[in-house]
Amino acid sequence: MGHFTTVYAERDGQALEDLSDNIDAVNVLKADMKKEKSMHEKSEFDADKDKTQFRQYEDACDKVKDFYREQHEKQTVAYNLKARNDFRFKTRAEMTIWEAMEKLNTLIDESDPDTSLSQIEHLLQAAEAIRRDGKPRWMQLTGLIHDLGKLLFFFGAEGQWDVVGDTFPVGCAFDKRIIYPDTFKGNPDHDHPVYGTKHGIYTPGCGLDNIMLSWGHDEYLYHIAKEQSTLPVEALAMIRYHSFYPWHSGGAYYEFMNEHDKEMLKALKAFNPYDLYSKSDDVPSAEKLKPYYMELIDEFFPTRVIKW
Repeated sequence: MGHFTTVYAERDGQALEDLSDNIDAVNVLKADMKKEKSMHEKSEFDADKDKTQFRQYEDACDKVKDFYREQHEKQTVAYNLKARNDFRFKTRAEMTIWEAMEKLNTLIDESDPDTSLSQIEHLLQAAEAIRRDGKPRWMQLTGLIHDLGKLLFFFGAEGQWDVVGDTFPVGCAFDKRIIYPDTFKGNPDHDHPVYGTKHGIYTPGCGLDNIMLSWGHDEYLYHIAKEQSTLPVEALAMIRYHSFYPWHSGGAYYEFMNEHDKEMLKALKAFNPYDLYSKSDDVPSAEKLKPYYMELIDEFFPTRVIKW
């Protein structure tokens, strides 16, 4: 096992995963609402649904809104500059990708092992769905690792708000297409003379590579993969932008895109269904699949031991 440092034992990994699941549930609901049919068509969505379960979605939305209020108030330009500076000058651990998956598995303790999948099984579900559809090997690996940045929660993150949740640019006005946009009013940057303007510190067409997105598990893993893997740019975009729902699902911030971003958006739309809908009752066997994915990992992470 690789060297592992700065683990915060008091951090509640299950609470983080419960919140992450609630965020996914809300995003699934948002996506399903866009699938419009004629108003005269007979209702089908509720034919086999247990109506008592709907309150759980309402509870999820309430909890998620409380989370986003904190995230939206604390994700400032100042915090993001500090987070990136800390990332560059501090190695939190050294271990392989598979060791990191196993570590995440132990840190996020499933509350009901009879019905809940482990973290490795969740990661394998996404990867196997991509593999079954005959997608490229690099995309299969991207599905396997795209949420691995959640390790950040145990590496000195300030809370859940700088680990999970939808991402958005900082340094310019917060777009109304971000989820719960009214909760940004408590953010010091909201009425800033520069950061609060439409384009802020950026210029139209500058490209999303030059935009500072809110810090979390996406940005964290993106920088690791960019520096220590040979994954193609499409994979890096899938990792960095998979929680950037205001952009890839809401149509916001298009004014900052360049030609490269248009191609990356296509990649995001191809990846997003595997991120949201790959959870199923089929439980993949980590033991059986490990040799295949270890080969994939070694192919795209040539240094083997990763600096986290």
